[in-house]
Amino acid sequence: HFDETWGTEYPHVVKSWRNNWEGLTVFFEYSKDIRKAIYTTNAIESLNSVIRTAVNKRKVFPSDQAAFKVVYLA
Repeated sequence: HFDETWGTEYPHVVKSWRNNWEGLTVFFEYSKDIRKAIYTTNAIESLNSVIRTAVNKRKVFPSDQAAFKVVYLA
């Protein structure tokens, strides 16, 4: 059913799901609370990545406040 619904619009996603189905089904076997923790961890990792990229572009900051501004604007 997934393939019929999304296969035309997202063929690469459908192919990826088919090729990695064993790994995906393991994820869905976790309880709702565990899955929520995994989602939260991924969101935190994503935020850290954005901040790290913004900070690494500048390398040196004239003050702590300048560094905080870069992190805030990231």
